[in-house]
Amino acid sequence: MYVRGVGPRVAEMLAPKSILTAEDLLYHLPFRYEDRQNPRSLDELKPGEMASVIAEVRGSLLLRTRKAPIFELTVGQGRLALKCIWFNGTYLNGKFHAGQTVAVYGKVEPSRSTGNLKMIQPQFEVLPDASADAETQMLEVGRITPVYESLGGARLASRWQRKTIFNLLESVRGAVPECLPQELLTRLGLPGREAALREVHFPPEGTPFDRLQSSSTPAHQRLIFEELFFLELGLELKRRRMRERAGIAFAATDKVREALREVLPFHPTRAQKRALGEIVADMRSPSPMRRLLQGDVGSGKTIVALQAMLVAMENGYQAALMAPTEILATQHFLAARKLLERSSRHYRIVLLTGSLDEDRKRHTRSLINNGEAQLVIGTHALIEEKVEFDRLGLVVVDEQHRFGVMQRFKMMKKPNQAEPDVLVMTATPIPRTLALSLYGDLDVSVLDELPPGRTPIVTRRVPGEMAGEVWDFVRKQVARGRQAYIVYPVIEGSKDDQPELDFSQDEEAGTAPPPAPARKSARKGKTADLFPKASVEANPGAKSGLKSAVEMHEKLSAGPLAGLRVGLLHGRLDADDKEVVMRRFQRGEIDVLVATTVIEVGVDVPNATVMVVEHAERFGLAQLHQLRGRVGRGAAKSYCILITGPRVSPTGEERLNAMVRTQDGFALAELDLSLRGPGEFFGTRQAGLPDFRVANLVRDRQLLELAKQEAARFANPPAPGKAVAGKITDAERARVWARLKEAWQRRYGLVEAG
Repeated sequence: MYVRGVGPRVAEMLAPKSILTAEDLLYHLPFRYEDRQNPRSLDELKPGEMASVIAEVRGSLLLRTRKAPIFELTVGQGRLALKCIWFNGTYLNGKFHAGQTVAVYGKVEPSRSTGNLKMIQPQFEVLPDASADAETQMLEVGRITPVYESLGGARLASRWQRKTIFNLLESVRGAVPECLPQELLTRLGLPGREAALREVHFPPEGTPFDRLQSSSTPAHQRLIFEELFFLELGLELKRRRMRERAGIAFAATDKVREALREVLPFHPTRAQKRALGEIVADMRSPSPMRRLLQGDVGSGKTIVALQAMLVAMENGYQAALMAPTEILATQHFLAARKLLERSSRHYRIVLLTGSLDEDRKRHTRSLINNGEAQLVIGTHALIEEKVEFDRLGLVVVDEQHRFGVMQRFKMMKKPNQAEPDVLVMTATPIPRTLALSLYGDLDVSVLDELPPGRTPIVTRRVPGEMAGEVWDFVRKQVARGRQAYIVYPVIEGSKDDQPELDFSQDEEAGTAPPPAPARKSARKGKTADLFPKASVEANPGAKSGLKSAVEMHEKLSAGPLAGLRVGLLHGRLDADDKEVVMRRFQRGEIDVLVATTVIEVGVDVPNATVMVVEHAERFGLAQLHQLRGRVGRGAAKSYCILITGPRVSPTGEERLNAMVRTQDGFALAELDLSLRGPGEFFGTRQAGLPDFRVANLVRDRQLLELAKQEAARFANPPAPGKAVAGKITDAERARVWARLKEAWQRRYGLVEAG
């Protein structure tokens, strides 16, 4: 439809923002509101609070400094004044004129130079003067005013959006089609779609301001629920269609149970028994299994997955395990071979990775193709076109988030064969909220307890100037026959072109002021039990910027750790060299392994008792937790030492304090999700995660649970003739399915609604 104010040129500017239709524009909601009914007066402001102020421009000044130009704007009410400061604010010079009325929004801070208050980098808007047209006045002054993220510079800023969306809502008054059943809206107490859109953009008088800011008004809740309902309905449809496909009904006979008992190295935990029971129940069903097995580091996922693969092999099928790195694939291969040696059956296990020479690859592919290889372990090489399985029954994908959502389905059936079962494993504890959306088409099994013999890990954080004490502690542990990891955020030199690294919250690095210095006695008090009688010595390699693994391997080998056997492992080594280093470390031929996060996942050396992470503030919570999980895998007491740089952002402080406070991976995952947001939870943008227009997975957890329940209820209605309270008409059902197909297929490609 034609939208007043949106011509071809503007439409071109909106397209990159995924605004292609009038509906997309209506769902581009305000990200905050300003109360211009009762604006705050300057004498009410208090330092530390976020506030919106309407005031008159008194003057402005552009200051040229050595570091960067600073633009100062002074606004006032009567005798009181407020200073607004923008760094690198040259673009604002000439924008303000004395006598203008402006709205500014930001954090109120005390100004040491004048004794008044100030705002740094506030958001602002010049308000219309008395000569402005009535519509502009009505939309911007004397009301709760919506504030939008710009859609393209000053031209498509909040003022343009307010007018355009207001005119659009007026042009479709009474004609916005409802997409949810009336019975559902009535039962949940939600408003209609058109009313919700109107009230979110232009809140009626009397709407509680705090509920607007928190997106908890009935209008907001309606639109959030709608978005989550269609997400969960699409996933429910995928689950239903998967159940309709032809899978393999594996048998769980006495012969299978005996095979499982033969390879178990220890008595399984209750969680492992429960998870295996859920997996085997799925495997016995004639529908293809699609299940996520998640658990904390060291919870025993691999042995559960291996038992599932044994079920497939004992039924005459092949099983495949795909890992994200060659190190992890090789480790899985060696561990599986060792465990299966216990069995009286003679299973053939093969390893297929990209670095194998072509002759060996060809031979391995031949074994897979003719069915001689029953258990196939490898990397992305398993999903190459040349690889064909003879009778694939089960696919296990380790560390799913490193592959991208669709890759787990590439190792599929040959023509006219039943679909194999798929088990996705992850050592990253995934908050339930994220699992419901990202893995909503999978059933979930959780390992929430550790096997016996795992000891708690002592975690401490220390400032960089105490690194000498850390190296003394490492030497003492090695003298006791133990081994240690030392992890750095970069391989060498710059962080550029080092894709294995996370650099969580990198935008904060170097920009936050240094934290207030703690008294040395307090620092020592926290670490005295860990570093008894240690003397502070210069931090080797200290300089501005990040220390690298290559540089520190040399400096530590020649300095604080001289005389110890110090190895080096990072992502740029070729696969053979990586394997040699890891084998030597596992055999105890290396005392200290200096590495990058290439050792984050799956490396298992029970004798390693110390994990040192330098520049710990630069790592994400999930990474730090994974790194800590590399130690504590034996009976000896283990330690994780987080060495911080000179500047730690407030968010970095929160991450580090959480690491010291708890070892509960699920609690840390919840915090990580809230700190980083769902889009960056895995360190990089997850390909399968929808880019929500309205919902926020951290904020809207309860609505997501409700949407999942209601979607399942809608997709699986009661049998005909069964009495139910309220009824959804056939026309409403048709509208819902049409909406799912039209809007969600276009926007997310999640489903092919029928």
